[in-house]
Amino acid sequence: MRGTESGAEGGTGAVAGGLAGAGAGFGADSAADSAGHSAGDAHLAHRVPELGALQLLLAVARLGSLGRAAAELGISQPAASNRVRAMERQLGVGLVERSPRGSRLTGAGVLVTDWARRIVEAAEAFDAGAQALRDRRDSRLRVAASMTVAEYLLPGWLIALRRERPDTAVSLLSGNSAAVVERLLADEADLGFVEGLTAPRGLRGAVVARDRLVVVVGPDHAWARRRAPLAPAELAATALILREEGSGTREVLDAALAGHGGLAAPLLELTSTTALKAAVASGAGPGVLSELAVAEELAAHRLIQIPVEGVDLRRALRAVWRSGQRPAGPGRDLLSLTRRAQ
Repeated sequence: MRGTESGAEGGTGAVAGGLAGAGAGFGADSAADSAGHSAGDAHLAHRVPELGALQLLLAVARLGSLGRAAAELGISQPAASNRVRAMERQLGVGLVERSPRGSRLTGAGVLVTDWARRIVEAAEAFDAGAQALRDRRDSRLRVAASMTVAEYLLPGWLIALRRERPDTAVSLLSGNSAAVVERLLADEADLGFVEGLTAPRGLRGAVVARDRLVVVVGPDHAWARRRAPLAPAELAATALILREEGSGTREVLDAALAGHGGLAAPLLELTSTTALKAAVASGAGPGVLSELAVAEELAAHRLIQIPVEGVDLRRALRAVWRSGQRPAGPGRDLLSLTRRAQ
């Protein structure tokens, strides 16, 4: 803080003269200045006061008191004094003079305050723009989910999200796991849910539930009366009613039976879990489905589960998102809800 006004006025003249000289130099040496611009920008943060210090200076100018400015900004007066002194050291000029009648700006302080006002106004515009982006992000959530997750888990999660974020519009696109990955990578979805062995390439993920595949038949199928569990080789050699390639169910089953001769050609290949259950229940043949998907039919004895030994049909259900783009806003909240439900 400066002790005399005359010194401050001299400083103001020097600052103003320096600006004029800098302007002239810019006009004469713009090419050289452009060449060194990147190097200068690297140190700009060390030469320009931080935003809080500029806001304090504006408050001192408006209120005429460092103590009242500190109170308005919610900091102690010693902290405010330290901040002003640090700013003066950083700029190399005195900004504020203290007296029994209060605080007033030096000539240099008046000039710096005018610049500070523009910087703070620009920061406020920046903040308003960033908030508008967050509001737009939070106004919608695009979810892509595999069939099992979309039909048996997501409804409960989305109802809970609706309670927490009633103003967020959620769109749900369902398909097989490969389609979910395509939508995420094409930026057509903010958050995805897939079934499979690992998180797909190009995506990050987190396990949100666990499931297993089960072999089921209709009540009138010959397997419904068998007592011995199926061996992996017998299951692999049987023509089954299956989900299509690209589905998480098919990927897990293919991997589980790869060491037992691989899957035989499917009896039927269906893209709908509901259609697959109906085909199996009618007696068309055995099928392999998510345990989540057939829980109701097994309880009502519309389908019969056939035990299988010697093969692991468990799988993880994952939330996935593009690498480097961690879910935010409603996507983050939905992910949190899935973890609470585990």
